[in-house]
Amino acid sequence: MAIERVGIIGGGQMGGGIAEVCIKAGVATSVFDINDDAIALSRSRISTSLAKAVERGKLDQADADASLGRLSFVTDIAALADSDLVIEAVVENEDLKKDIFTKLDGILGDGAILASNTSSIPLTRIGSVTKRPERVVGMHFFNPAPIMPLVEIISTVVSDQTVVDEVAAFATETLGKTVVHAGDRAGFIVNMLLVPYAIDAMRMYESGFASKEDIDAGMVNGAGYPMGPLTLSDLIGLDTMLFVAESLFEEFREPRYAPPPLLRRMVEAGLLGRKSGKGFYDYT
Repeated sequence: MAIERVGIIGGGQMGGGIAEVCIKAGVATSVFDINDDAIALSRSRISTSLAKAVERGKLDQADADASLGRLSFVTDIAALADSDLVIEAVVENEDLKKDIFTKLDGILGDGAILASNTSSIPLTRIGSVTKRPERVVGMHFFNPAPIMPLVEIISTVVSDQTVVDEVAAFATETLGKTVVHAGDRAGFIVNMLLVPYAIDAMRMYESGFASKEDIDAGMVNGAGYPMGPLTLSDLIGLDTMLFVAESLFEEFREPRYAPPPLLRRMVEAGLLGRKSGKGFYDYT
């Protein structure tokens, strides 16, 4: 089955970015969000991103206009019923994701594929609430989705291999992404390696061993990373970092995955990184 119509649940930073990738690739895309204000914000963010691409010479104005013509927004999830693929991209909350997948399972055709952009929650849990767990996969895009080339494709122990292959082909051939395949365990490939590294940096800073600036400078100038672990954590979102760390610790019960107290306190205080204006660094 060719994937010609894509639905996206959530028009936030990740969902909007995935929508932009899809419309630029020529795919008709509908984004579901909770209200008109959220939709207006998502539409503005996508339009601004396309305008910047035109300014930088990475996209023709005609292509930008055509891309926006492929984009629609809905506040009724049932309006996604004719989608070939629906990608859920809401916050990392397992109960919320399960509720969404239950609703999607009731409105989508039998041939539709359900995908989650989760960065850490095992897909088997999410797919278990549907009558089609074999057609549930992970499509983990990276932020910002229009720029970052990678998509992790996650298959479960009951995934239909034909479905996995179809989603992977869509990501590579249609969206132009680089695909890696991972099994269904918390963190998959990237976050399984990335999050413990960032947590170690947080512990180092928390203990007073080194300043945040020196920790980041050390990894940029000594290891060749494009940004340091604390700057990267701010970009990802400290609430997301906390959730992924908790998910890893729940799955493996190894102390190195446990989030440090400093991370918990910062999230409780609303210091979430770039999206809140302050995290390890001040962005105001």
